[in-house]
This record gives sequence, structure tokens and C-alpha cells, in this order.
Amino acid sequence: MSNIIIFSLLLIFVIYVFYKMYSKKIKQFPSNWHPILLKEVQFYNNLDPSEHQSFQNRMMQFLSEVYIDTVGFDIEELDTILIASSAVIPVFAFKDWHYPTVTGIIIYPDNFNEDFEFSDKSGSRIIAGVIGTGRLEKKMILSRKALHHGFSNKTDKGNTAIHEFVHLIDKMDDNIDGVPEVLMQNVNAIPWLKLVHDKMEEINNDTSDIRAYGGTKQAEFFAVASEYFFERPKLMKRKHPELFKMMTACFRIEF
Repeated sequence: MSNIIIFSLLLIFVIYVFYKMYSKKIKQFPSNWHPILLKEVQFYNNLDPSEHQSFQNRMMQFLSEVYIDTVGFDIEELDTILIASSAVIPVFAFKDWHYPTVTGIIIYPDNFNEDFEFSDKSGSRIIAGVIGTGRLEKKMILSRKALHHGFSNKTDKGNTAIHEFVHLIDKMDDNIDGVPEVLMQNVNAIPWLKLVHDKMEEINNDTSDIRAYGGTKQAEFFAVASEYFFERPKLMKRKHPELFKMMTACFRIEF
């Protein structure tokens, strides 16, 4: 058998393997989800109706690539809708986006501590969402209470699930450092970092309406600012115009 034939057969085999790996059947978008999205997800509601189909397709693509597990309760339809929406919102402008840094979402019914327990240990930090490491690498752990609160409260500038998905985006260059290379193509890193440090200083001096957690480190500032950007874009544009401009360039979304 000639080398050309052997090479051709190997190429066909490789293509077949990759096809089987990446051609998981994507379920059809349930028609009853559309009115739920209009009611529960402001970002979806604000889209031009011509973009709804794209958002729906992206949700189903994401749900075909990850599993969702729960601890202590049975998952409901709205849980799935809100998680998929949180994944799509920050990357909606990136049409071929996939999350290689996550394979599963684990939902706890309420906030938890650093040991992933509900008991109130003295001095333990209460957590609403986290990106897993070690044995939980490529997992996201979320509080169901925080997940729902992020979409039901329209005035608090916060959304825990979006916060954690932004960390996953930041992690794609192997460093969760507040400078996500994949988003920074339209942003100069030097003025971005200066702006970040200026805004963190304002937070730590108690002269900012950006959530205090954003003042702890660069990565948290970027995630907290992203929550603000997607939850209250008009308010950010008015109160933080330079930051709003930078975030618009990063996420390529026009509000």
C-alpha cells in the first residue's frame, strides 16, 4: 500500500474521531423557554428580536457541552435557563465561542463555605460561587440562591453566575489576572491596568459605587465590573464613562 493511501486513510480516521468527539447532539430549544427568558433575563429581553434565535442556539450549544449537577435538590427548568444565559451573555458577541475551561456546573441550594459545607464554621468565608481547582478543576460551583438573585434583583449591579463565567474567560490564557487576552484585542493593556488600579483605589477609599469585593485584586475587579456592565450598563456609562468604554471594547457589546 502506498504512503499516499496510508496517509489518506489515517486522515479520514482522524477526521472521523474528531467528528464523533465534537458532534454531540444538540437538543432543540424548548419553545416554552422564550417567554421565560423575556421575563427573567433582561439582556435577552433587550436584544433585537432578530437576535433571539442566536441566543437560544448558543444556550443549547453550551448545555450540550457541560453537565449540570445539584446538591440536595432537584434541578428545575429555570435553574438551567439562568445558568445557560449566564454563560452566553458575556460572550454573545463572540459567535464561535466555547468554554474549554469548564465541563460541569455544580449547584448548591444556598451559599457555602470554603469546605463546600453549609455549616457556619467560625471565621469561614461565605461563598456564592467559585471556579474549582484540584479535584474540582474545570468545575464551577454556584449557589442556587445567588444564581436566582442575580437575575431577579434589577438594581444591585451584581450577578454571581456572570461573575464566575467571566473568571472562566479570564482563565483561558492560564491566568485569572484581570487581563483576559482573548478579550483584550481591542484594548491597550497599559491604560486598562492604570484604569483598573485607579478604580480599585476609589473602591478601597470608599468613594465608588462599584462593589467592595472589586477592590481586593485585579481579577475580582474585572469580574465585578463585568457584573455591573451587564446588569446596569446605563448607570455605568453615566458614572464610569471611561470604564464603560473599556468594557464595551472588551465584550464588543453596544448598549
